[in-house]
Amino acid sequence: MRLKALCRIVAVGLLALPLIPLQWLAVRWNWRLARGLPVFFHRCVLAIIGVKVAVTGREARERPLLIVANHVSWLDIVVLGSLAPLSFIAKSEVAGWPVIGLFARLQRSIFIERDRRHKTGEVTAAIAARLRAGDAMLLFGEGTTSDGIHILPFRSALLGAAREAMGGGDTPAFVQPLALRYVRRGGLPIGRGAMKEVAWIGDVDLAPHLIGVLSGPPIDVVVNWGEALAYDTATDRKVLTRKLEGDVRALARSVDPAPLARRRG
Repeated sequence: MRLKALCRIVAVGLLALPLIPLQWLAVRWNWRLARGLPVFFHRCVLAIIGVKVAVTGREARERPLLIVANHVSWLDIVVLGSLAPLSFIAKSEVAGWPVIGLFARLQRSIFIERDRRHKTGEVTAAIAARLRAGDAMLLFGEGTTSDGIHILPFRSALLGAAREAMGGGDTPAFVQPLALRYVRRGGLPIGRGAMKEVAWIGDVDLAPHLIGVLSGPPIDVVVNWGEALAYDTATDRKVLTRKLEGDVRALARSVDPAPLARRRG
């Protein structure tokens, strides 16, 4: 089984080798390619590691757009990154991870130092600037990974970035809920026991979890897009956070594995 993981790692490495310098140049010189190349990369990675994604709904066209999703595993980055040009709002530790940190920086992620609350304003301003530039940003509402069965309470602090993106004007920003659920592995439904092999919980070391996912059978995941919500100067941030949390929970409960018969919807 470890041989399978090794083969997949080598294949991803060979894929990344020419794409890393190309993406670096695209980001450096602000080419349009910088947004689309990560989508191509993530889709290829999913094919290599045996993950099938089914999608219900679609990304909102309104801008500025902040997407708020639940968080289960490091695999979420690859799954969601394969759907559309997105940039992630990630914890600062990710920037220092081998390989994954490099990919995150090349996808123009914004990193949060969770233990330094005085820097929240700086992060919010950085997110707002990207939203105003037309980039769709994705925030994991729970702030950490869950067990893949339950959704943790959402945090409201960084939703202030959507308000700041309005620049004090009357035109609203938009916040869109998104839910993902890992539903099958090797063709069998993922129960609590199998979910422990997919969900990356707490202080579990990355390397053994990575090997476990890559050496195992194919995984099926369903992604549900919700309706985008307008966020204007009259919106209460905490009320909006509770609304988004409820919407993501409802989207996760409504996941239908049937769409897995098709690649994307």
